[in-house]
Amino acid sequence: MKHLGFPGAIVLGLSTLAGSGGSAQERAAGAAIGWGADLLRQKPEWYVSAPARALADSVIQYQSSDGGWPKNTDLGVPPPSAEARAGAGADVTSSTIDNNGTTMPMQFLALVAHATGEARYQASFLRGFDYLLAAQYPNGGWPQFFPLRQGYYTRITFNDHAMVNVLTVLRDAAAGNAPYAFVDETRRTKARAAVSRGIDIILKTQVKQNGKLTAWCAQHDEKTLAPAWARAYEPPSLSGSESVGIVRFLMEIEGPTPAMVSAIEEAAAWLKAVAIPGLRYETFTGPDGQRDRRVVPDPSAGLLWARFYELGTNRPIFLGRDSVVRYAMSEIERERRAGYAYYGRWPATLLDADFPRWREKHGRP
Repeated sequence: MKHLGFPGAIVLGLSTLAGSGGSAQERAAGAAIGWGADLLRQKPEWYVSAPARALADSVIQYQSSDGGWPKNTDLGVPPPSAEARAGAGADVTSSTIDNNGTTMPMQFLALVAHATGEARYQASFLRGFDYLLAAQYPNGGWPQFFPLRQGYYTRITFNDHAMVNVLTVLRDAAAGNAPYAFVDETRRTKARAAVSRGIDIILKTQVKQNGKLTAWCAQHDEKTLAPAWARAYEPPSLSGSESVGIVRFLMEIEGPTPAMVSAIEEAAAWLKAVAIPGLRYETFTGPDGQRDRRVVPDPSAGLLWARFYELGTNRPIFLGRDSVVRYAMSEIERERRAGYAYYGRWPATLLDADFPRWREKHGRP
C-alpha cells in the first residue's frame, strides 16, 4: 500500500497540442500533467484543456464493468486493448479503494466533468459513485476490494486512508457543490446515508484500553470490528499513521456530536502520549551498498511516531515478513526496514496546529 504518486506521465509535444482541435485558450492552459497527486491541484482552466480531456478519456478506459478502478496503475497511459489490460495482472483489473484506486480517478473525472460539462465524464464518475455505494458493508465499513476477494482484502480498510478517501468523496458529492453539482439528488441522499453509516463504524472501531478511547487499527474485522491482520508485517495494532487521517475527517464535521468530540479528544490525547522524543529516523547506505533505514539518538530531533503500537502496552512494534513481533526496527530484515515506513511524523501538524484550532472553534477549554 502506498500513498499518492504514480509513475509515468502524459508527454504531449507542441505538435500534439496544436493538432488537438482545442481553442487557443485551451492549448495555452494545456500543460502536460502526469498521473499523480498534482493532477487534482491544477487551475480550473486546465481541466478543460486537450491534455486534461485526453487523460480523462484514458482514465475511463480503465474503469471496470463494476464501476471501480484498479490501483498501482498509470491511468494516463491508455491501455492498448482490453486483452492487454486483462493480461497485465489482477491489480490492473480488480476494483479497489486501496492506494487511491477508484477515489482518485473519480475526483479527477469530477473536475473535468465540471469544467467541460461533457456527459461521458459525468457518466463515468456516476458509475464510480454507484460502485462506492454498492461496496459499503451494511455496518458502514468498506472492504479494500469489491467485489470481495478472499483474504485480508475483506477487512474494513483504514490503511493508507482508503476508507477516509471514500467518505470524503461521498461527503463532498452529497453537498452538491463544485465540482459535484451534476450529481443528482437521489445519489446525494444515498451518499449522506452512507457517510452517516461510515462515521458510525469509525466511532465503533475506535479501540478502548482500560476504559479509555485510543486510536484505530489500519484494518478491522468486518464482522467483529476487532483490530485485524493485513499483510504479514501489518498486525492487529494501533496506528500512528492512519489514525491521523480519521481524526482529521472527524474534525471536518460541522456540529459534531458528543461521541465525535470524545473520539477526537481521546485520539489526540493518545497520539500525544505515544510520541517518541530523542530519535532521528534516517536513510543511509549500509556496508553492502544497500539502502537502509535506522533510528539514532538525537536530543534535538522532533517527535516521531511508530506505525504500529502494540495493543494493551502501546509499545512500538516491528514485524518483518516472518510476522514475528519485535521491539526494535533493527531486528527485522533490511528489505522491510528500507521498504516500509515504520516511523513517521504523521500526527505532528495535527497536534501542533489543526487540533488546537478545532478546539478553539468548538469552544473547548
